Amino acid sequence: MGRWLAGAQERLQEAAIELFTERGYERTTVAEIAKRAGLTERTFYHHFADKREVLFPDQGRFIAEIREAVGVAPAEQSPLDAVLAAFTATSDWFDQRRDASQRRRHILDAHTDLQEREGAKMAALGEAIADALRTRGIYDPAATLTATISVAAYRLASARWLADPQRGALGHHLHTSFDDLHRTAGTW
Repeated sequence: MGRWLAGAQERLQEAAIELFTERGYERTTVAEIAKRAGLTERTFYHHFADKREVLFPDQGRFIAEIREAVGVAPAEQSPLDAVLAAFTATSDWFDQRRDASQRRRHILDAHTDLQEREGAKMAALGEAIADALRTRGIYDPAATLTATISVAAYRLASARWLADPQRGALGHHLHTSFDDLHRTAGTW
């Protein structure tokens, strides 16, 4: 058996979201999160650098997966379609965590410092996409512009997904946002 318990990260995330919802973000400590998850503070810090990071699970891995998928996309695929395909490939993971994502969104919306952290994560995602596009031979300013509007489309799709009363799949909302982008760009 490994030193770190299987499922510890998910347990910590769920405990954090529960406590942030019950007590508020500011009034919840790492010790309380660890206790609720049945783990130690040391285990918490093995998985997360600080309390804010518990709300951004696997962000580094997500960014790396998107970068890789865009970078190896077929040459005949347009840059926007390559990014859409990369985002869509990850959408099932999010669909399986919709309720936690909605609770997380409420917490983020209530705290400016968390919104700033999210903005930094989205900027890192945009830079990773731009880097991947450059490896495909798309140079600046086109790579940066495409990455920036792709992240904006992703954020819009995520917001639509979380607000959708029919609980449609994230992939559907991604396609809708990128279709809107294609239609709008075609009219410029």
